[in-house]
Amino acid sequence: MPASPRLALSVGPLLYHWSRETLLQFYADLAESPADTIVLGETVCARRRELRLEDWLALGRELRAAGKEVVLAAQALIETEADLRLLERQAEQQEFAVEAADASALQLLAGRVPLVLGPHINIYSREALAEHADLGASRWVAPVELSLDALALINPPADPVRTSAGEAIATEAWVFGRLPLAFSARCFTARHHRVAKDDCGFRCIADPDGLLLSSSEGQPFLVLNGTQTQSATVQNLLGDGAALRAAGVSRLRLSPCAQGFTQVLADFDAVMNDGAAPGERAAAWAGLGVPGPFSNGYARRAPGMAWSESAA
Repeated sequence: MPASPRLALSVGPLLYHWSRETLLQFYADLAESPADTIVLGETVCARRRELRLEDWLALGRELRAAGKEVVLAAQALIETEADLRLLERQAEQQEFAVEAADASALQLLAGRVPLVLGPHINIYSREALAEHADLGASRWVAPVELSLDALALINPPADPVRTSAGEAIATEAWVFGRLPLAFSARCFTARHHRVAKDDCGFRCIADPDGLLLSSSEGQPFLVLNGTQTQSATVQNLLGDGAALRAAGVSRLRLSPCAQGFTQVLADFDAVMNDGAAPGERAAAWAGLGVPGPFSNGYARRAPGMAWSESAA
């Protein structure tokens, strides 16, 4: 029988640098997907401007007309006056909620737009979540390194943290995609190509799923994505539906990849909401170009790059 209640599918902001044409086609495809929420905007590098704020707003209106909830993504590292001005413009618009990618954005956004707490905000206790709820946040995307049992302690399904208006804070968990581990003012992709950050030629557009970094033993270790460092493994919690529900998770965050993403979305919807068995679904993703290998260690209180087939 189908699982109940439904777990909402949330597509996170695109973390890589894709061409304008690729971006527009990707979101056109998402308009016909089972995604409930789509987060739009650039969070990694201020120099990536294939789409500007006006373009993101126009795209958001189209996706909203297609029945999707749209959230704007704020930039993770605010470094310049131009970055601040962009954040101010996001706070001034009244059409969409904004996901804060960093604690530095909270003071400017709080009380001005509906607020979502992104996964890079350090919330590791119930008290911290309650403090952020007072800022008007409607939901939080849990930090990727937290285990599912930790989520249940921070925001228990039987006694959730509530806003000042008495509304329960929704918990969103990162269930698919390379894990964002760190940001830096230094661009690692530019450094790899031995060019200056401010004269990089946008080399990262050649790496639609990031640039793999291997250890000295030749094992996949990290992925370089401009100013962001990611895991080489892809978080995959397709088989953890029961544990996610038990932890009070009501929303699933899937991070875009360059190939096969709409099928990944469809499979998560089928398994999590229609009662389908995970079976060989994830194994078939590689044939579509979905990156791997998979990991689920953090969710199960194990080393992050660990992978276990059995359900948590």
